[in-house]
Amino acid sequence: MASGYFGRDSTLWRVQRERAVGMLYGQRALMLGAMSAPLAFYGTSAHTKAASRPFQRLAHTAKLFETVFFGTREEADAALAFVRRLHERVRGTLPRDLGPWPAGTPYSALDPELMLTGVVAPTFDSARVTYEALARPLGADERERLWRDYVRFGELFGMPAEAAPPSYPEFERWWQAHLASDRAFLTEEARAAGYETGFGIPVPLPNQPGMEVLELLLAGLLPPRARGLYGIPWTWAHERAFAAICAASRRFRPLVPRLLRRGSCGPLFDLVARTERRRLRAGRAPRLVVGAAR
Repeated sequence: MASGYFGRDSTLWRVQRERAVGMLYGQRALMLGAMSAPLAFYGTSAHTKAASRPFQRLAHTAKLFETVFFGTREEADAALAFVRRLHERVRGTLPRDLGPWPAGTPYSALDPELMLTGVVAPTFDSARVTYEALARPLGADERERLWRDYVRFGELFGMPAEAAPPSYPEFERWWQAHLASDRAFLTEEARAAGYETGFGIPVPLPNQPGMEVLELLLAGLLPPRARGLYGIPWTWAHERAFAAICAASRRFRPLVPRLLRRGSCGPLFDLVARTERRRLRAGRAPRLVVGAAR
């Protein structure tokens, strides 16, 4: 088999191949990205042509990421070229003030800072946090290798390596400070869209119980400030249930056959896209929920 950009022996491959990661990291990354890069969120929203079918777009993006993670270089290059064409169209200037950015501030999907804060940082952090919560803790060397793999991932999408912190410890210090700063916030549109991304995923009725478990895990995996900004309630009972599920997942993981716990989440992404298409054909438009929680 032709090799891709990330081999089977890479830390990124091992982390992202875990289905528990594949089912959750994307929603967490999108919710954090809306908060950590408000300027990037505005630009993407202003230029999207898929506002009426958001989950088909997100499912396509998730499968595209898997192609870059696991595909051959030829497959990955085709996916990257497609994304590059889309990103080249996402540019403009703010028509009004947006937090610390005044009206007239230029934005571009190819801006290295926005690529870091809006894509690479929240995606890396979400993959690491989810893997450690549900699979096993990573050692210091593994975290460093995973971070370097994600810097390479960012480079493939056009982010210069020098735009990223040079080591995992430096990334962690920068990332925590950034999430606590006034440059990380939610507009009303970002709050609604981000919440819906995590807690409004369309699946058939028989899949709803499993989705409720995933939603609890997603809420628990988010940083406390993010839960507060999204208006997600989090009680002692939620924390106990979350901790119990994570502990059980880590404990019994070695007993689950590798073919079940590792592999592509493409079938799940396809299920979400099909469910949204059926709902749209039935006249049920996507709902936007602001500051609410089940």
